[in-house]
Amino acid sequence: MTDTLDLNGLCSRLLKAEGILLLCHKNPDGDTLGSAAALYWALKKLGKQRVAVLCADLIPARYDYMAIERFSGQFEPGYIVAIDVASIQLFGDAISQYTQRVDLCIDHHASNSGYADELYLDPSAAATAEIIYELVCKMGVELDERLADCLYTGISTDTGCFQFSNTTARTHEIAARLIEAGARMGELNTILFETKSRARLAIESIALSHLEYHFDDRCALIYMTREQIESTGVEASDLEGVTSLPRQIEGVQVGVTLRQQPSGSYKISVRTLPGVNACAICTRLGGGGHAMAAGCELMGGLDNAKQAILAEVERELCKES
Repeated sequence: MTDTLDLNGLCSRLLKAEGILLLCHKNPDGDTLGSAAALYWALKKLGKQRVAVLCADLIPARYDYMAIERFSGQFEPGYIVAIDVASIQLFGDAISQYTQRVDLCIDHHASNSGYADELYLDPSAAATAEIIYELVCKMGVELDERLADCLYTGISTDTGCFQFSNTTARTHEIAARLIEAGARMGELNTILFETKSRARLAIESIALSHLEYHFDDRCALIYMTREQIESTGVEASDLEGVTSLPRQIEGVQVGVTLRQQPSGSYKISVRTLPGVNACAICTRLGGGGHAMAAGCELMGGLDNAKQAILAEVERELCKES
């Protein structure tokens, strides 16, 4: 059974721990990486020498500015911490030797499955990076430019550069403090939101060529096969941004993106407008997430995956009607 911690308990555990391994989720985004990097540098500033970050997938080059030290067996982990990982399936098989014994999880997903021995969960936080900001301050670590960059990365990416409905007044307050501490807002916004690789544009074109409308055009769906993804050479991190495309279409309440994984399964991302619960849709298929942004993974072929997700979308749209 998972025990829950308050901020004091969270702070106490980390200050006492040695040999700290910080785990990110597979297909890492700005929040899992920015939060892990910020905690890594904060612990370093507190004198912790044996700290490192591990992810099943490569860390995208766009995040090089965070200077994350990737774990490569340089010490024996004594305390394993999951950062922004709602369920054990999201780690990826490549690091399974560590994910079976997670001591602590720090997360903001209401759907967190409680797989860790202890959990600090704040569903009101727009990003896990908001929690890490509070933790860093509680531990008495002074914010510097690098810490501010890492935290700004997590908060800005999980709020769509402060456009998503999860953005709160508190989110803006924290962002302001990070900017005051030296976060390079303009430069980071360009890197994270204004720059696309040619491969990203190519996969967007392919995905949109498969655009489908369902349920009186209230749902838009796009998909990408593994062969198509590999033909463009697009990085996994670039695929995350494609998930917003179908929901951006006028009149669409639910945007669904299916992308085939190397195993043949389909990773499904659901983005919705207020009133349609994306998390409910994906939870019924073994996934989870937030009210307006969630995901799941389904085995089987494309037709089976489409049929399953569309059935749940229709079920949720009927509630909304």
